[in-house]
Amino acid sequence: MAEINYTGTIISDTDKNGMITSANDVFQTVAGYTQDELIGANHNIVRHDDMPRACFKLVWDTIRAGKEIRAFVINQAKNGDHYWVLAHITPTSDGYHAERVAPNAATINDVVAPLYKQMRDKEKEMNCSNEGMEAATQILLDVLADKGLSYDELIDALTA
Repeated sequence: MAEINYTGTIISDTDKNGMITSANDVFQTVAGYTQDELIGANHNIVRHDDMPRACFKLVWDTIRAGKEIRAFVINQAKNGDHYWVLAHITPTSDGYHAERVAPNAATINDVVAPLYKQMRDKEKEMNCSNEGMEAATQILLDVLADKGLSYDELIDALTA
């Protein structure tokens, strides 16, 4: 399937369980869903199979702890096409607010996509088990250790 290029900021809100409570026009256009299809749906409606489960665990662990996070995410549109986002997710009193913009293509192609492929391949190799997710997380931790950076510092460096 094709990659979707877009401009603007994709904005959505969810409840604490990840059910979409609002979705802006950019989200609807890029993802190819109507407002009626998005509202009340779980945000994983746009989950792409190439997104490592370990990354979603990191995101959910962070926001459930009441902290904001920025992360690169590959999403899938309704028609099967995909699009990358740099997501900034913030906990709110009743759920989560996310703003997403198109990341730098070179950063995705040179760094993020190869790392995510390595992590996802490890998860698949281990039949998407919890051990596979832990092994994929270790790949990310090894990259951070090699670079001497925290996760947030890596994101900062990739978005500078």
